Amino acid sequence: MAKTSGLNRTGVLARVTVAAVTAALVGTTTAAVAAEPGPAFKPAPVPAPAPAQQSDRASAFAATATTGAPLNNLYGVNSAGTIWGYTPVSGGGIQRLANESGTGWTSYKHFNQSDVDARVNEYGYKSSDGFYAVRSDGRLNYTDGGPLRDLGGGWNIYNKVLSAGNTGGGAPEDILARDSAGVLWHYLGYSNAGLTGRYRVGSGWNAYTQLAGKGDITGDGRADLVARDRNGVLWLYKGTGLNNAPFTARTRIGSGWNTYNYIFSPGDLTGDGRADLVARDGSGALWLYKGRGSSSAPYTARVKIGTSGWNSFRAMF
Repeated sequence: MAKTSGLNRTGVLARVTVAAVTAALVGTTTAAVAAEPGPAFKPAPVPAPAPAQQSDRASAFAATATTGAPLNNLYGVNSAGTIWGYTPVSGGGIQRLANESGTGWTSYKHFNQSDVDARVNEYGYKSSDGFYAVRSDGRLNYTDGGPLRDLGGGWNIYNKVLSAGNTGGGAPEDILARDSAGVLWHYLGYSNAGLTGRYRVGSGWNAYTQLAGKGDITGDGRADLVARDRNGVLWLYKGTGLNNAPFTARTRIGSGWNTYNYIFSPGDLTGDGRADLVARDGSGALWLYKGRGSSSAPYTARVKIGTSGWNSFRAMF
């Protein structure tokens, strides 16, 4: 069984696997339960890194399966509720998959890929198992391509829900949620995609118009977070691996980021084990900032990976 995240929860999964999930946010779910049939999702396997990258990727995960960033596809959700997937290709580019990856997602928001089992495959990298999304009535759902699982209600109190990786220090990835008062809450993940109750981990987060992250940015093996304020300044919050204080004090890492209307991280798009950042500008072009594994200068200069049309997606993850 994969390790659980953050706290020592030995034996808990066996006791709660078939338990009903509470809707109270302060005690939100220790298990995932089946929900009614709903929208469809068809996971697409992520191809192995190019031969030149395999040694780097294997090295990145040689010590432990909990470090680095997952090698993921990039997904976009359009206004019709259709999910389109884009798979990484050599050098950080992306290529659209031949068929759509999901349908029926019109009533959902806050999409987040998540690696819940932290398994490393034969190529030496991790990939997300599925994703979380919040339904319009405030229910949190998870799917890995099978039936939707309901993880509890009340999530419509949050204006931002994201998974920046295993921010609690364990193996499964965790959830961060910001409420309307600007308070940031932390939910630790279980290896069955369930979540613990929430931990209050900060206030004043309404200062930010964008939050993004999916794994280690700085090269220390801990999941980090970046945030853009209203002046277009980009800030780095280095991960600590602590469930009740997952980030250090912020560090300024850039300015001029108001040129973008959407900033997110699907994880690693280049196969080097470092989390990358993706940004969409007002003309609908898509830009990649490759992770460098440095806290002082975490990203390389931007590279255009999509020329136009990306404003058709209301959510990307």
